[in-house]
Amino acid sequence: MTRAEVVDWANEIWDDLDFGAVKSWLAEKPGRKAAGYLPVYAPREIIHASGLLPVGIHGGGDRLEIIRGDAFYQSYICHLPRSVIELAQSGRLKMLSAVLFPSTCDVIRNLSGIWQMLYPEVYVRYLDLPQLLEPELGGVFWEGELRTLRRELGEVSGQPATDDALRASIALYDESRRLISALYQLRRDAPWKVPTEELYKLLRAGEVVPVEVFLEKLREYLAAAEAEPGRMRDQARVIVVGAFCEPPPLGLIKTIERAGCAIVDDDLLVGNRLVTKDVALEGDPLKNLALSFVTNAMATSILYECDPAAKRKLMQERVAAARADGILYAAASFCDPALLDRPMLKAGSDEAGIPSISFVFAENTGQFQQFREQAGTFADSIKLWGSGSMS
Repeated sequence: MTRAEVVDWANEIWDDLDFGAVKSWLAEKPGRKAAGYLPVYAPREIIHASGLLPVGIHGGGDRLEIIRGDAFYQSYICHLPRSVIELAQSGRLKMLSAVLFPSTCDVIRNLSGIWQMLYPEVYVRYLDLPQLLEPELGGVFWEGELRTLRRELGEVSGQPATDDALRASIALYDESRRLISALYQLRRDAPWKVPTEELYKLLRAGEVVPVEVFLEKLREYLAAAEAEPGRMRDQARVIVVGAFCEPPPLGLIKTIERAGCAIVDDDLLVGNRLVTKDVALEGDPLKNLALSFVTNAMATSILYECDPAAKRKLMQERVAAARADGILYAAASFCDPALLDRPMLKAGSDEAGIPSISFVFAENTGQFQQFREQAGTFADSIKLWGSGSMS
């Protein structure tokens, strides 16, 4: 399959708000079931090993008109939960037998309660992610949560996850993380070869198809992208920070790169790579999953950082690793985790003289002229005056 064919495949799945790929997989074999999960992170290894199809739920973007969803949340709440409720109330998510809600914020917590009231026939679980990332504390707690999740998902699917099934699933998702890491590295080294629009659509498609299919598409895309020479562009290398939960509209991503900024790192769909190293296959698979999370989780706003100095240094480290020229602090409107973290992150980048700009978005944003002007001016200032030119 050529690169264009992989991109077309991803675009077709990303553009389908009716989740046709999920429904096709369910229809292929009687008795199959699917489990949805909200951003940012869910242990998909357990979902997969239980015979369920993991399905990422990320809202409908600017392609979905919100009518019923607005009845459930105040106007000062981020757009994502209203969009997700709209998808559910319109019947687009009725194929899900389970939905997992990670402890991203209070809004997602409340959304899990709304789901329980609206859809009592669906298994709903609020995933209380560990915040003390120490093996003897958070590790023990998270292992207990994972054991409960394995038992209850097995009851939903009728196929309890055995240790061997879990090891097989872990091996698949380890490979997925490695290939995604390779894709991010290629974009870092040669951003003109991996437009973020394509990377983003590929990752979104990968969250609603079997992981085995996603791995095949990732390999094909990587091989094609590495083989193509591409055309080097004179762009400012930037990191996008703060879009880890509510996804930005695709038009915003394209606008940033067309305005002269090459995105060389981001936290889009960060759940795909929140665990930064392979999970061990030998020994107790649930213990391995728990230990891997508390020891190898990427620093993100949904996880507690007790050392303010580490928070302030975080962006300096990420900029150095990505060889970036500057930072775009882009957060969804009313996103408490991102907006509460932003002052500390920005203070650290300002201390280091790293150029940055800040703005907010909503997933249904349809006008991008303001963002184009901001990103274009930012890129020009970096090219003309270099580091420290804007903050």
